[in-house]
Amino acid sequence: MFPGPTLEINNGDTLVVKVTNKARYNVTIHWHGVRQMRTAWADGPEFVTQCPIRPGASYTYRFTIQGQEGTLWWHAHSSWLRATVYGALIIHPREGSSYPFPKPNRETPVLLGEWWDANPIDVVRQATRTGAAPNVSDAYTINGQPGDLYNCSSKDTVIVPIDSGETHLIRVINSGLNQPLFFTIANHSFTVVGADASYIKPFTTSVIMLGPGQTTDVLIKGDQAPARYYMAARAYASAPTAPFDNTTTTAILEYKSVPCPAKKGQAIRPVMPSLPAYNDTNTVTAFTTKFRSPQKVEVPTEIDENLYFTVGLGLNNCPKNFNSNQCQGPNGTRFTASMNNVSFVLPSNFSLLQAHHQGIPGVFTTDFPANPPLKFDYTGNVSRSLWQPAPGTKVYNLKYGSRVQIVVQGTSIFTVENHPIHLHGYDFYIIAEGFGNFNPRTDTSKFNLVDPPLRNTVSVPVAGWAVIRFVADNPGVWLMHCHLDVHITWGLAMAFLVENGVGELESLQAPPLDLPQC
Repeated sequence: MFPGPTLEINNGDTLVVKVTNKARYNVTIHWHGVRQMRTAWADGPEFVTQCPIRPGASYTYRFTIQGQEGTLWWHAHSSWLRATVYGALIIHPREGSSYPFPKPNRETPVLLGEWWDANPIDVVRQATRTGAAPNVSDAYTINGQPGDLYNCSSKDTVIVPIDSGETHLIRVINSGLNQPLFFTIANHSFTVVGADASYIKPFTTSVIMLGPGQTTDVLIKGDQAPARYYMAARAYASAPTAPFDNTTTTAILEYKSVPCPAKKGQAIRPVMPSLPAYNDTNTVTAFTTKFRSPQKVEVPTEIDENLYFTVGLGLNNCPKNFNSNQCQGPNGTRFTASMNNVSFVLPSNFSLLQAHHQGIPGVFTTDFPANPPLKFDYTGNVSRSLWQPAPGTKVYNLKYGSRVQIVVQGTSIFTVENHPIHLHGYDFYIIAEGFGNFNPRTDTSKFNLVDPPLRNTVSVPVAGWAVIRFVADNPGVWLMHCHLDVHITWGLAMAFLVENGVGELESLQAPPLDLPQC
């Protein structure tokens, strides 16, 4: 199936999913946004919490959903396989419980995808070989179909039914590989009620923006004239000079009482919505800053770990033993990316979690920097001497229960860009965001410590910053990375090693017997 099967479960359910690899590549599956309390072995990122599932082999993921409701998703977490290996993970309220909004008449998951007329593995391998940026996608998709605006795909355009007077819950997921996307429906407004499997204080908007990895639950009403209306998605392209796929994917919202066409075969042309300009950062800011939790929340106020992470791109000078074909980045360089000037390198013989659990030396070091090694004007004109990060497999240690604040600061190295930063194993409060360099003296006044939204992926504004807080109450090794796969390939990632607390309930479970070996 493409997309893969939708998993529908209730809050509190335990999942047992046997994954058998019938592909010709190593694969793992990540349950994006699932807290995985004490079950880090089931989280899925390749060489972080497990070795990959070899072709022909199987691995059974076992985990319990605790206190999460709404829309999550699952996807491959190995090379670029998630381009086509993904599906929705829908968590309904517990039996006897209900949504904090009127129950909708129907629900539809809308998975926004990105399609290459090529094997995505070939695309990333070519980029790795040449050091250049990978080819951009050829199409975007809604539930696996590109829609009417592409050649020869209109006969399969997805149709979403609605009845006059109905309320419809649309669960939107950006499962695209490398592109934040705008999404809208012609003539219909959205009431945003949830994101990343947390409820949101409802607000209305005509358009939403999702970075890859993010989900947004919206209610629409069947309050328009019975007809056909396009739902459409296209790029939010925040890097001023970077090439991107500028096509538009569509599906059709169709009223059941839509009048029949006068002549057979003449379907009524759907109404086309207007979408924001590709670089419309103002619309994005207006949207993201509307997010609030439904009521007052317990935000950590005493902070044990005050961290400052720069995130951005880089260019490596051409190594001496490489030829010019291998250095096709700008001016004969190779693209790279980093956090705090460390370009993350995955291990290959053991997973980080295995190395930590079994005390295997030499797989990683625990010296990931808490602050940028060098302070500079992060979003200004950065000296070329700072464009080359150091490669490393470094983690940052957190004591169980420590209260963590991270300033995630974008940089202008090579280009500024909106980075969707995802933290595995945790939800976090986004207490502020802004443009330019974070200033601890003045920007703390912007902190929302009353009702900030709870997310698992934060869109760090273009040439800007975001501040997140969480309590490290889940032991294990947890990847934090940019969810643009082109950037994680280049090293825009790091991992937290959260130590066990006291007793069994604060400790990582033993590894499953069928955990894949490297």
